[in-house]
This record gives sequence, structure tokens and C-alpha cells, in this order.
Amino acid sequence: MRNLKLSEDQFDLKKINKYATLMTLGNGYMGIRGAHEEDYPIQKRGLFVAGIYNNSSIEEPEEIVNLPDVMGMDLEIDGEVFSSLKGKTISYDRTLHMDKGELTKDVVWEREDGLRLQFTFRRLAAKHDIHVLASKVGIESLNRDVTITIRTGIDAQQTNFGRQHLLEDHVQVHDETYMQGTYTTTRSHQTIGLFSTCTYSKSCDVHFFAKNRQLLCESTAALKRNEPFHMEKLNAVYTSIDQKVDELNDIGLAKVKQLSKEGYEQILQQSEGAWEDFWKERRIEIHSSKPMDQQAIDFARYHLEIMAPKHNPNLSVAAKGLTGEGYKGHVFWDAEIFVLPYHLYNDPKAAKQLLEYRYNRLPEARERAKANGHEGAQFPWESARTGKEETPAYAAINIKTGERQKVASALAEHHIVADIAYAVLRYYQATDDQEFMAAKGLTMLEETSKFWLSRTSERDGQLHLLNVIGPDEYTEFIDNNAYTNYMAHYIVKQTLHVLDKFNELDIEFQKSAEDFLNRLYLPKENADQLIPQDDTFLGKPAIDLTKYKENQGSQSILLDYSRGEVNEMQILKQADVVMLLYLFPDLFSKEVVEKNFSYYEDKTIHDSSLSKAIHSILAMRCDQEELAYQLFQEACLIDLGPNPHSSDEGIHAASLGSIWLAVFSFLNLSFEQEGIKLNPTLPAAWSSFKLPFHYKGREITVEMDQNTLCIEKVGGDPIDIEIGKQHYRFIDHLEIPLHKDNKFYKERT
Repeated sequence: MRNLKLSEDQFDLKKINKYATLMTLGNGYMGIRGAHEEDYPIQKRGLFVAGIYNNSSIEEPEEIVNLPDVMGMDLEIDGEVFSSLKGKTISYDRTLHMDKGELTKDVVWEREDGLRLQFTFRRLAAKHDIHVLASKVGIESLNRDVTITIRTGIDAQQTNFGRQHLLEDHVQVHDETYMQGTYTTTRSHQTIGLFSTCTYSKSCDVHFFAKNRQLLCESTAALKRNEPFHMEKLNAVYTSIDQKVDELNDIGLAKVKQLSKEGYEQILQQSEGAWEDFWKERRIEIHSSKPMDQQAIDFARYHLEIMAPKHNPNLSVAAKGLTGEGYKGHVFWDAEIFVLPYHLYNDPKAAKQLLEYRYNRLPEARERAKANGHEGAQFPWESARTGKEETPAYAAINIKTGERQKVASALAEHHIVADIAYAVLRYYQATDDQEFMAAKGLTMLEETSKFWLSRTSERDGQLHLLNVIGPDEYTEFIDNNAYTNYMAHYIVKQTLHVLDKFNELDIEFQKSAEDFLNRLYLPKENADQLIPQDDTFLGKPAIDLTKYKENQGSQSILLDYSRGEVNEMQILKQADVVMLLYLFPDLFSKEVVEKNFSYYEDKTIHDSSLSKAIHSILAMRCDQEELAYQLFQEACLIDLGPNPHSSDEGIHAASLGSIWLAVFSFLNLSFEQEGIKLNPTLPAAWSSFKLPFHYKGREITVEMDQNTLCIEKVGGDPIDIEIGKQHYRFIDHLEIPLHKDNKFYKERT
């Protein structure tokens, strides 16, 4: 498939951890960072399995565990270890093939003494079998006979930034062939089994040994000049999440024996077939004068796919997916607001499973609400394995004062309760899944609504939401954050409607909810048509933010001002009122939306990866097409841009979801009860555009170029569709000619 790859053409130590993140392989069950096979001093390896968390003490939050490594290798040529830091690299290509889920590296390397070698490295995380990792290394000496030695195995020396979470239970070599390492987390008591075997293209002298938490296989072979040699390493990964502990070892050993019979190429062929099905069904095609556009949306969809734990409804998506240790592998509002919509309109079952993760943690959410003096369910700001609050008490040390900055999000950033309920409502709207709503969705809506009913304070006869943190996060502990208040109002209102529809509306709850809706203070636009972000924001002083906007994403403003000082100025980290306008496009007039977009974007320094794409969507709605496209491209550069350390600790999952949302927004698509409204606008750089999506059992594809808009539907009943201001009864095919300015002028079916 066209351009479905990400490549680097030279070894760059500065970018080694960024590319380890970008080139992660995965399948939703696990992720393996794209670290090099050979070791480098600052390189960060990582193997992560969804749901495997641990903490070192009861005071510490749980974090995703960096598991023993199975990809690392020491390669010795005549006793000297291969490294790109030594000798001379003649040619170099490392490529993530997103079309087939394979990472390759091809190197021709010359040692100081003139010995020239050709290396080929390949690896995959199987998409068709989520427990399988496989790699293959090829070595050929181009100008003399050599002796090679390869050491690889199961390396349990890996840590989470120095913190060890695993006890070594059992290591063994079976039949002088199959390596097994079984480990248990120190406090969460989860068991992980890793199984590996190596096969060779020619006879080798093979030895096994275990030392210092490493179980290694050492293989030595003599190679003639121009004699190709390759070794395949085949691995199976199982945990107590998916297997009974007493059966785990037998299952893993049987799997690795099966893999040794299949071999790398057969495993690749099967995995590639699964990837081919994925891209065939869901690829967005953009023909643009700027190739980055296509690569960015492919990259986003690749990572959104490999981070989704579709095998288990008791798991969710972390802020860094399965690509790194950033944010300790915790689940934020990112999952529901930024990542879930992608799955909702591409794979609704995966979206439902993300909601089930929250439903399964309702008991903990109820306990948290009760402990804080509230009713209903209060979901944690950061969630992991148990559903308890996992937000660290303190952030990094301020090196100027030696003090730790307290993290306030868990104390007041309660909008996540509404965000989760909002996702439930959007799921129901897009799927009409009556069974899920009756069994789980209604409970989630009612419990989150009860939280908001109990969260208010009365003042002058009105109800207020005091002492909160909105999405901005640079403005803490304020009253009546517009985003939070409107979201809470919407959730309670819709909960009443849905409960009534299912005949589950309790009279006492109805009375309390209606009082809440009648008396909750909702910030209105002032004389200047500005919606107050909170009670005090518009009265705070503003400063020139030019230099901070030029250095977005670095939080450099905190080098010049304390957190308390930032809190008392008109400075936004990310979309807040703009986020409200994005989620509720019809809440205010277009004139008010335009006024507020302009005002608040000017005050936003986009220090969060969540911000750019959302602003792009609002710019498009405000008919600022050039700005919308500019912001979209800037959002694409958050991971793919030139900053060598932008993604060292993991991918920006919410940003990738937002990139898809931004592309989706170019359709100007909205869903109205049983119908669809569509008014696409192509960026000037795009000559054509094709986007598939799923809606209420229908597979719909919109395709557009400068002359024609074509819509195809597979499955489901006919649906009403409004395009421009024209109304159609859409059965299975609709084709509409366009003016040169892309405006619709007549119907043609």
C-alpha cells in the first residue's frame, strides 16, 4: 500500500528513544518499543502488556510494568561487539512497515580494521495471534571469513526508571532448546510467563546460562566470506490476566514449540494478512501536495490500533498506549474524549469495551465519591488496574527551590466524571445498542448524574460547581468552569431522557435532577460575547505569550513563572472553552463561537498535545480554513516533528485520536437523530479524499475530489442525509457534482 511506512536513514543517538517510541510494534495485548537489538547507553527498552501494573509501596501509585526484554542481542564479530557508535556505517535504513506490522533495519557496517558486514534485522508483534513476538537477524561478511557469536534470551534486568517490579519465580531451559522465564509482580501478584527459542540457518555451537536475572542463549558459528547466516528468535507471552497460573507454563511452552515449527516467515505471512484486512477496511486516503498528511493519518491509525486492548473488556487505553512508561501507563479522560470516538466510528465493539472498563470499576468510583462526601460515582483522574485514584501526590522537584509541586488534578479535575458519561451517550447515539444501555449504560449515567447533584453548592438560590479544575489545567481551583458546568448539565439532562425512555426513571431522582437543571449556573456570553471560562478568568491580567507560543509543548512558561503566578493570569495550557464549543457545536451562535475561538486561542500556549487538533476543528467550523489546516499540520508534528525528544517516554495517544478527529471534521459531519449532516471542505492542498466510517450498523465511505462527492453505503437501512442544504434519502449510492469552489448545486443519484 502507498506510503504506509516510517523510516530513518541514519543512526541518530539523540533520537534513539523517540524512534523507539514511534516504531513500537503491538497488537493491543502488548507493545514492544522499537529499541535497537544492540545496546546503547541511553537507550530505553520496553515490553508492556496491557493490564500488568504494580507499585513498590502502598503510598505509591501503580504503574505499568516494564517487563523482561526478549529483543536485545549482543552481536560479536571475531570477539568484538557490533555497535553503530564504532566503525563506519556505509548504508543504513530502519523502517516501520505499518502495512504489515513489521520493523526492519538494514545496515552495511565497516569496522576500523576494514572488515565489512551486512546486517538485516526484522521483528514483529503478531496481529493474528496476540501472544506472539518474533524476530530475525541476518549477518553476512562481505570481505573475509569471520566467527560470530550472538547472545540473547530473556533479560529481567529491565526496570521502570530504575524501579524493579518483578520477582524471578522460575527460569529453565527445556530440551536444550526452549527458554522459560516466569515472574510475579511484587505487590499486585500478577504472573508473567515469557518463552523463547532460537533457530539457525546453519549448525551453531549453542550454550545456555542464567546469571543476574538473565537467562541467555549464546550461539557461535564460523562464516565464510559472502555466506549468509540468519537466526530466528520466536517468543510467546502469557500472563495471569488471560491464563490460570497453574496452566500458564504449559500453554506458553506449547506455543513456543509451535512457533519454532512455523518459523518467522510463516508467522509474518499470517500477521500481514490480518493487517491487510485492517487497512483494506479502514484506511483514509488523502491525495495531498504535502505527503506528511497521508503519513500522519496512517501513523495515527496504526498506533490507535496497536494500543487498543480489544481482547479484554476489563482494560483501557493509557495516555501513552503501550509504547512507554510516561504517565505510568495510566488511563485519563483521553481514553473517552479523544481515543474512543475513533473506535466508535471504526470498530464500535472496541469503543464499548473501553466503556466496560469504566463500568467494571464503578464500585471503586462509588467508594471514592462517598469518601469525598458525594453521592453516585466519582471516577479517578488517573486510573490503572483497580480503578482507584492513581494520580501521584507530587510532580517533579522544582530544582530552584528543592520543593515538590503538588498535583492538584485528583482533588478537583472532576470533569472526567462527565467525560465518561458523555462517551456513554455518544456510544448509544452512534450504535443504538439497547442491550449495553440496559445492562450497564443506564447505571453509569445515573451514578455520574448523582455525583453532580451532590457536588453543587447553593448561593443566592442558584447551584454552583466550586473549587474545580477545567481542561485548561493552568487555572486551578476556580468556580463555575464553563466546560464543567455545561457538561454536568448536559449529562443530567440526557440521563433523565434516557432513563425515561427505558422506563427506569425514579421519581425522587427525577425531582432532584430537574431542580439541578433549573438552578445550575451556566456561564453566558457577556456584553463582548465572551463566555467566561470561570468566575474570575476574564478579570485576570494578560501578558504577551508570543515566546511561549513559539515554544509550544515545553511548558517553558513554568521556568519564568511559578504555578501560582500562572494561575492568576489569562494563560491556558490547552483548549477549555474551545473544548466546550467543540463538543457542543450548536450550544452558541456561530458569531459567539468565532469570537470565543479567537479570544481563547490567543491566550492558549498549547502546552498539551490535546490542544492543537481541537483548535483545528474549531477553526474549520469558523471558516478559517487556512488556520485549520495549519493547526492540523502542527498537531501531526507533535510525534512526527523534528524535536528529538518529543516522544521519548511514549506516544501521545490523545493527540493521535485528535488527528483522526480533525480529518473527520473536514467532512463537517454531524449526526442528527436518525440522519446525517455533511458539508465537506477539502484543504487547498488536497486534491482528493476518502474516508470510511461506521454508523448504526452501516459501513459508509465518503469520497471527494474537486469535481464530485460520492458516498457509498454497505449494510443497514436507508438513512436521511443532508448535504449542504439539500436533503436525500440515502440508500446505497449517492454522487453529487461540485462547483469549482466545492459547493453543491444539484442532486444526481
